Amino acid sequence: MNKASDNSSSVAPPGIPIWLVLLAAGGTFALTMGVRQSMGLFLSALNTSTALGVGSISLAFAFGQLWWGLTQPFAGAIADRVGAGRVIFVGILLVALGTFITPLMSTTAGLIFAIGVLAAGGAGMAGTSVLMAASARLVPAQKRGLATGIVNAGGSFGQFAMAPIAIGLTAAVGWASAMQWLGVILLLALPAVWVLKGNSRALAAQAAATSGLKPLSAREAIRQALATPSFVYLSLGFLVCGFHVAFLATHLPSVVAACGLPPEVGGWALATIGLFNIIGSLAMGWAVGRWRMKSLLALLYAIRGAAVLIFLLAPKTPAVMLIFAAVMGVTFLSTVPPTAGLVVKMFGTANMAMLFGIVMLAHQIGGFLGAFLGGYVFQATGSYDWVWYIDIVLAVGAALVNLPIREARLPLASRGAA
Repeated sequence: MNKASDNSSSVAPPGIPIWLVLLAAGGTFALTMGVRQSMGLFLSALNTSTALGVGSISLAFAFGQLWWGLTQPFAGAIADRVGAGRVIFVGILLVALGTFITPLMSTTAGLIFAIGVLAAGGAGMAGTSVLMAASARLVPAQKRGLATGIVNAGGSFGQFAMAPIAIGLTAAVGWASAMQWLGVILLLALPAVWVLKGNSRALAAQAAATSGLKPLSAREAIRQALATPSFVYLSLGFLVCGFHVAFLATHLPSVVAACGLPPEVGGWALATIGLFNIIGSLAMGWAVGRWRMKSLLALLYAIRGAAVLIFLLAPKTPAVMLIFAAVMGVTFLSTVPPTAGLVVKMFGTANMAMLFGIVMLAHQIGGFLGAFLGGYVFQATGSYDWVWYIDIVLAVGAALVNLPIREARLPLASRGAA
């Protein structure tokens, strides 16, 4: 790897301090993730209002998980070339619009359009891959691990803050108006567009002019990534992460209800996940660079499997539910810093938004399965037990599949700016 190219492509432009970059990326992620992760609180109200059934509404949420993932490689590729700011701007507007019109929908197709196409697609454009790549591009290489942890913690804080806000708004103005207000609140992320503008390919070209190294094209980068076993292992593990996250975000309030606990416990459980994910994300951002990232990922997935097993065996009380939410919160999205770190380590930053978008696509395929199977299994059996069993098996598999990953820069990746 050429040291000059490393530094030239990863420093914030003059006049934009690093803390502002992290505030912009973390704040945007807080708003988009906070609203999306709070949507499960409205599942029961949507079911009552539309009478479509939990299975049909879960399909809309599940499609949203898949579409969020499908948009990210394309959004990342566009951001790498035309600029992250423009992509984030469109994404924020789409999330706000989709959230605002969701209460107006009365059919499964309408919910899929509002939740699954507009809101989820916009969240993919103003989501993890673009925000993480912008952060990696704008901060020094030695601070990337902590930076991704801080940005990821922003999403966690959004979940922690938005769940109580959604509950309070619902009590004050009703569920439909509450959801529309969440859409309006999302517009607070628009100033971040100016801070995060710029693109990785332009910086890579600047680095190439001084180093003589030509960055990989998008097609070359994709071909190399898909032919790399470590990238495939990483994606498979992240698919399991998506299953966990989507199932909990969509169905945890319903799990609480199925256990005979008050509805407020569901809201506070989601908020607890968000709060403790802040701790997990910051701790993982600090740990990246100090321990092997593949080992950190294996540990996180193993903890998830053990936590679910203990939860199934424990009595279902509010205290147990909140303790379980806290443990899952520590591991919830703390997988992102080491996952993003491994992508950068293997391939550099020139195509990072696109390549991390591919990993996020795997994550969201798992998310589709988690959101859909949760509703399907519950509707078929009246219980979530079989979903939990699947969850445990997948967690063990994810822990094991991360162990063979090789943490080394690939030879061809040194051609790009890193």
